[in-house]
Amino acid sequence: MIAKLRGILDSTGDGFLILDVNGVGYRVFCSNKTLAKMPASGQTASLLIETQVREDAIHLIGFADAVEKSWYLLLSGVQGVGTKVALAILSVLSPAELSMAIASGDSKTITRAPGVGPKLAVRIATELKGKAGGMVSAAGTDTPSGEVVQGGNDTVSDAVSALVNLGYARMDAAMAVAKAFKKRGESAQVGDLIRDALKEFAP
Repeated sequence: MIAKLRGILDSTGDGFLILDVNGVGYRVFCSNKTLAKMPASGQTASLLIETQVREDAIHLIGFADAVEKSWYLLLSGVQGVGTKVALAILSVLSPAELSMAIASGDSKTITRAPGVGPKLAVRIATELKGKAGGMVSAAGTDTPSGEVVQGGNDTVSDAVSALVNLGYARMDAAMAVAKAFKKRGESAQVGDLIRDALKEFAP
C-alpha cells in the first residue's frame, strides 16, 4: 500500500490533485484545507496517503499532516461516513475545531459540512467522544489558538457546558477551556477550568 507520495504538483481540481511522481501522475483526493496548503503547480509537494481498495477502483486519499489523516480514519469508521463525507468535514473544520466540537458535544458545528445532517452529526459526536482522546491540533492549523484538547475528557465537556449555560458561544467556550486545560493538565477540576476560562473572557 502507498503510504506517502512526493513529487511535482501537476494540477488541482474539485477535491483532488494530480501529483507527478517520476513521470507517473497520481490522482489524489484531498480536503479543501489540504489543497489550500499545496504549492503552485510545478512545485514539489508531499502528501501522506491512505490507500482505499475497492472491487472496481483504487483511490488515494491525501493529507497534509498526520493529524488530519488520523481524523479521517476516525471519521470514516463511523457508520454513514464515507470518504466523501469525511473529506467534506475536514474541508470545513480544522482538526482543532473538530476536536473541540466533539469534546463539547457540539453536533451543530459538524453539520456545517455538506452532506452531514443533524442525525449523522450527533452520531459522529457521540461515537468519537470516547475515541478522540489525545487528538490535538497540529502546529500551523487555521484555528486562533492551536491548543490541545482532550476529546474524550468529561471534565472538559462539563466545563464547556457550564460556560454555554452562562451564555457563552459553544465554540468560544471550547477554546477558552482548551487553554485552561493545557495550563492545568489532566488533574484539572471542572471548577478550575471554568474559573480560568472566565478569565479569558474578561476585558
